[in-house]
Amino acid sequence: MTGNPTILPGQRLRARGAESNRAGRFEAREREAFDDGWNMEEEDRLVATEVRIERPRSALTFNRSPDLPFDRSINPYRGCEHGCIYCYARPTHAYLNLSPGLDFETRLIARPGIASVLEAELRRPAYAAAPVAIGTNTDPYQPVERDHGIMREVLQVLQAFRHPVWITTRGTTVERDIDLIAAMASQGLASVSISVTTLDEGLARKMEPRAPAPKRRLQMIRRLAEAGIPVRIQVSPLIPALTDHELETVMEAGRDAGAQAANTIPLRLPLEVAALFRDWLAATVPDRAARVMGRVRELHGGRDYDPEFGKRMRGQGLWAELIHRRATLARKRLGLGEGLPALRTDLFQPPPRAGDQLTLF
Repeated sequence: MTGNPTILPGQRLRARGAESNRAGRFEAREREAFDDGWNMEEEDRLVATEVRIERPRSALTFNRSPDLPFDRSINPYRGCEHGCIYCYARPTHAYLNLSPGLDFETRLIARPGIASVLEAELRRPAYAAAPVAIGTNTDPYQPVERDHGIMREVLQVLQAFRHPVWITTRGTTVERDIDLIAAMASQGLASVSISVTTLDEGLARKMEPRAPAPKRRLQMIRRLAEAGIPVRIQVSPLIPALTDHELETVMEAGRDAGAQAANTIPLRLPLEVAALFRDWLAATVPDRAARVMGRVRELHGGRDYDPEFGKRMRGQGLWAELIHRRATLARKRLGLGEGLPALRTDLFQPPPRAGDQLTLF
């Protein structure tokens, strides 16, 4: 048998990030395509996107990570059709007994009804408002959002409750919701971060096959900023020996488009992502594969990834310090902040429901 053992005969990949469908870490068995000898001719077929439905029982996910500037998040979708090969969220698909490889970008989970669940959670008497992050795991504005509209329903609930939200995306559908986001931003309740990894469109298409082109993302920044929405450009992940030379150029392009702030996070390769990324390097940039991985290991203490708090988001050693200094100097030269203004929490108020008794005052 030749070719990729996890891709079935007759299957073709087009605009996909992963080169394989490796089994997740919880699987007891590895999957392998097998030629049974019948040699029946079939037409080649593209690996298609499949969307399943999950009825959510909870909306808010809480964390206590000292590395994150938020303690709660919402995930309207599981998996992401953008197919970014470096995505640190890929390992979450293993919890669904699906592969962090092709399954992550082709077997998606939509969560309709999450807005109603969110409303019930926000009405709990003990709930205390704090900014909620959306898009820090999988992108809420990936292509399937155009059909399902789950993110817009979530935003409508947050707006009704005057609840602060921080959105991270690279999906153009965010422009559909400018009306809601701008209205919330005018009250200090919303900001958006747009991820731009590289300005090289050819490289972007290979790394992020179904995400908008870099120029289109800069246009998104411009449209959001023109609507009065605070925007940050995220040059993340910064990939050593592949995209790190673009750090200042991407920040400047973001500033010129209207971004108020910029930050960067070095490449992270947790769990199954490391092998998937190595496969991609070997297939896409074989002449630089060893150099890229060598520099990645320098950033993470000699390993593909160091999950330790305080190190995983920044890296360590000479190269990590150099990236930090470059980013600091670039922000100073360009007049950019590292973060956006803090979102307000004092406006939070559950709206009245039909049948609720009105107050006298």
